[in-house]
Amino acid sequence: MNRRLFLAAIPAVLVAGCGFQLRHLDELPFASLYIDAPHGGAVAQRIRSALVSNNRTRLAASAAGAEAVLVLGQEARSKTILSLSGAGRVTEYRLGLRLTYGISDKEGRALAADETIELNRDITYDDARVLAKSAEEQLLYRDMEDNAARRIMRRLQSLKPGNSTS
Repeated sequence: MNRRLFLAAIPAVLVAGCGFQLRHLDELPFASLYIDAPHGGAVAQRIRSALVSNNRTRLAASAAGAEAVLVLGQEARSKTILSLSGAGRVTEYRLGLRLTYGISDKEGRALAADETIELNRDITYDDARVLAKSAEEQLLYRDMEDNAARRIMRRLQSLKPGNSTS
């Protein structure tokens, strides 16, 4: 019995010893943040959810009441044909997500230069599995939106309040 307990404890000790931690949101350098985004933007919604669950940075109701302002551009999705079969049927698509964002203080001074995030995912396609491939496509778009939101959050975490790049 002791040997089984010892063998079961080895992986836990190794994981704890290597510094492994679950991914979490570190503290943002701002007490409050206003998100200026087009209505219905999935990336903006993911950032809002992360901030609400964090309870460290308050979401401001207006830009005037915020220490920093995150301005998100329109999210642009794309779908292009990547390859065709010998019979001329589509076998692969390339899905894309493009989003531009900027960060400024409440007076409008840029805290970081505007950046564009472009993400791509390749997906195989089969006419016999239209519903499954449609669900996979939506899953890949959701993954790209999550990735974009994490990138923006990391960028926000790296900023120092009061430092503008004008």
